[in-house]
Amino acid sequence: MRILIVEDDIKISSALKRGLERQAYAVDLSNDGQDGLAMATTENYDLVILDRMLPNVDGIQILREMRNSSISTPVLLLTAKDRVLDRAEGLNAGADDYLVKPFAFVELIARVRALLRRPQQTKETNIVIDGLELDRDNFVAIRNNQRIELSAKEFALLEYLMSSGGRIVNKDQIMQHVWDYDADILPNTVEVYIGYLRNKLDKPFPHLPKLIHTRRGFGYYFGIKK
Repeated sequence: MRILIVEDDIKISSALKRGLERQAYAVDLSNDGQDGLAMATTENYDLVILDRMLPNVDGIQILREMRNSSISTPVLLLTAKDRVLDRAEGLNAGADDYLVKPFAFVELIARVRALLRRPQQTKETNIVIDGLELDRDNFVAIRNNQRIELSAKEFALLEYLMSSGGRIVNKDQIMQHVWDYDADILPNTVEVYIGYLRNKLDKPFPHLPKLIHTRRGFGYYFGIKK
């Protein structure tokens, strides 16, 4: 699942990004209200974690713009303001939940999971493309009626590829969505994990079309070659 964090405190946003990625979520990050508004209204996310006090455009305005644009993505609002009136303003603007700073990460992840469990009319829990099902509740893939266990990073990488609609995504895009740029990773890490996915999704099914493809010099894409 893909989460957007809009938070101007670099220390907080980086810590949240690392923590959520360890839980196998794909995470995009914005440290500016205007940029966060653009991302929230033009990209598809399963959840938005939104700071109330932001430069250029504040969190309440972003919320109102999202709801006025009929974007129903769940929003978890973060704020240092804990007055009843402040909470009511955030919820009335369209927030689905409210978390007061400072908070423990275990509480945030519990609220994230609760919001993602809520049924949404416009979103299916699982992704099914070209005969492969990605079970987002159990973090496994299913092909040819066989359950395929995935590590957290394998799951996040596969979800990103499947969510890209058959588009080619390059190594930098994958690192941005699946890995933290600040993480200490080797230059060939993406290639290694692409290999892991091929070994689990393609190699055991030689009678079925390959699903993970490389466009040399450009990147990778998911799906049966047309």
